[in-house]
Amino acid sequence: MAIFSHQRHHWAYVWIPLVGAFIWFGTLWAMLITWLATGRPHYVSMASNQHVPFISDIAADILKPLFITSCSITAVSFILDLVFERYLRHSGRLMPNMRTRERVFSSLAILGSVIGGAGLILLSIFDTRRHKTLHDTFLLVFIVGVALSAIFTVIEFRWIHKDFHHAPRLKRSYWMKAIIAGILIILAFVFAGTEFKVVNVGGVFEWIIAMGFTFYLLTFYYDLRQSKGVHKGELNMDRVNNESRRYGMNQVV
Repeated sequence: MAIFSHQRHHWAYVWIPLVGAFIWFGTLWAMLITWLATGRPHYVSMASNQHVPFISDIAADILKPLFITSCSITAVSFILDLVFERYLRHSGRLMPNMRTRERVFSSLAILGSVIGGAGLILLSIFDTRRHKTLHDTFLLVFIVGVALSAIFTVIEFRWIHKDFHHAPRLKRSYWMKAIIAGILIILAFVFAGTEFKVVNVGGVFEWIIAMGFTFYLLTFYYDLRQSKGVHKGELNMDRVNNESRRYGMNQVV
């Protein structure tokens, strides 16, 4: 029974990114379907020449309570993803941070997630129809916070991957994060350049970025699931170093 309990223990962590991603993705689709089902209304907050609403335009209407709830759950789950990943590395259930620089980048990634998460919650509360300036400010805070968090996470994974370059799952995780984060950051620049000048194009890119954020959240499911069947301390720094010296780095997988 104890073994069975340990095998299932990892699911407590795995559910966090899954719940966050599901709530976020489901809310976006609920908002989009609502707009389409109600005849594509032109909201008060939309520009006169705007035909594609921003997410915030729909969120400022009757679905605001849903949007606030979704943003709050997504923000908390995003922060917890990074916190639990840091904990699992520290406790020896995931590949450890072998140097101080990796722990620093991990901490910076968590800080970025807190900033981005706070921005997400606040932008949902201060909607674009009633508090446009505040909403745009918190949208910027959200984008910058998440982007910095993603960059720091990718850098951290890059350094870990250099120490464990023969670990295939770690390599896949690094590349998934790097590719998804890279694409989303590039799209964010495009969105920033079109949001006010070509509003319909900006609206399309905002929806694409928001949907794409779901896949970044799901990369943490892949990370946390790797703790399955790994006992606390099994991958701590001293043990990994001893195994590396005894068998060579190609034995660390």
